[in-house]
Amino acid sequence: MTLDSLDARLLLLLADAPRLGVLECARRLGVARGTVQARLDRLTASGVLRGFPPELDLAEMGYGLTAFAVLEIAQGRRAEVASALAAIDEVCEVHATTGQGDLFVRVVAKSNDDLQRVIDEVVGVPGVRRTATSIALSTPVPPRVRPLLERIADRQG
Repeated sequence: MTLDSLDARLLLLLADAPRLGVLECARRLGVARGTVQARLDRLTASGVLRGFPPELDLAEMGYGLTAFAVLEIAQGRRAEVASALAAIDEVCEVHATTGQGDLFVRVVAKSNDDLQRVIDEVVGVPGVRRTATSIALSTPVPPRVRPLLERIADRQG
């Protein structure tokens, strides 16, 4: 799906104030309420807009350690391994990749000892052959989409 300037401006508005109602979004964007509702419906139906979860600080929740594990897995076991990883609460995301590893996994933990427990769980998943884990020291660029939306919002059209 291709986003236009109004789509991007609507998404930026909701990123900044996710609790705004349709009527207030329409007022701030200078368009009809029906236009905003139709855009939200289309963005949701196409899968671009998946929801409005709160932004959480995992460190403030007690999970101050973030690590990334590159997993090599047995051939043909990706779906099975991914399903087992999804059952580990501290696994935040899993990406199938090219290159040296097969899966790139972001995990969180409360401490180094807790990270060892989590990695032991990951290594214990049937089909995982080898892991290489790196601890994140900081996050200079957090996950973001704002620059992309701003570029689209600036387009006339």
